[in-house]
Amino acid sequence: MVYTLIIALLLLSNCTNSQKEYKIHEEKALRISDTLKEAEEEPTKIPVYKLKVSRIIPHDTLAFTQGLFFYDGFLYESTGQYGKSSLRKISPINGAILKKIDLEPYLFAEGIAVHKNKIYMLTWQNNICLIFDVQTFKKIDEKPFIGEGWGITNFDENTLVQSDGTNMLKIVDPDNLQIKRILQVFADNIPVSNINELESISNDIWANIWMTDSIAVIDKNSGKVRFYVDASELRNYIPPTYNIDVLNGIAYHPKSKTIYLTGKFWPFIFEVQVAYK
Repeated sequence: MVYTLIIALLLLSNCTNSQKEYKIHEEKALRISDTLKEAEEEPTKIPVYKLKVSRIIPHDTLAFTQGLFFYDGFLYESTGQYGKSSLRKISPINGAILKKIDLEPYLFAEGIAVHKNKIYMLTWQNNICLIFDVQTFKKIDEKPFIGEGWGITNFDENTLVQSDGTNMLKIVDPDNLQIKRILQVFADNIPVSNINELESISNDIWANIWMTDSIAVIDKNSGKVRFYVDASELRNYIPPTYNIDVLNGIAYHPKSKTIYLTGKFWPFIFEVQVAYK
């Protein structure tokens, strides 16, 4: 009889504890459900804009585009992949390649930027930045840097800004590529990763988000995404017979205030404007 009573009390205790634990889990589940429901119901605060295509320029379909900028009336492009990396000067009128040098086969080129008549070209995992004369393409120097190289552009008159695939942008000294400070990128308090090719336009940094057709427009001071540009409609101009890769390559024409966009193995460079309405 005593053993029966003890067993009954233990079962009652276990049952009570199980009910308490179930109630706690149930309350947590309800709180999580309410949070998710609120998140789904709350509209995003970040606007998304479309593009208007002004002009279509031919582009080399063998170019694995890594970087793009506009300088002194011409487009400059870096292309990647081992054994196929190059630096190019391109006519923005007809897409003709006016100058080209190939890199050593062990180098995988990434983003490029121009600063004081010098082109800074990142490499992906070689941890070196190659520096060329913008006119002659003669290699002037190379400098080491920490981490992977993805995109690079001018931050201001004195510094460059570099991406490495995370949500952190490194503002660096062009003389030695030492990091001066880090700018963390957030959209609605959510870190934005896979930041790739960069272009500086006024007080913003335009950034390709790797593996998407989205461009994040990032405030230079706060690191917050002000708006997104949806470039997915550009694919409608490309026949399905072309084996294209991701969107990559942003260049800004300061006089016309237009933007050049292309992608890896894309047959065209698009001159575009943002349709804010």
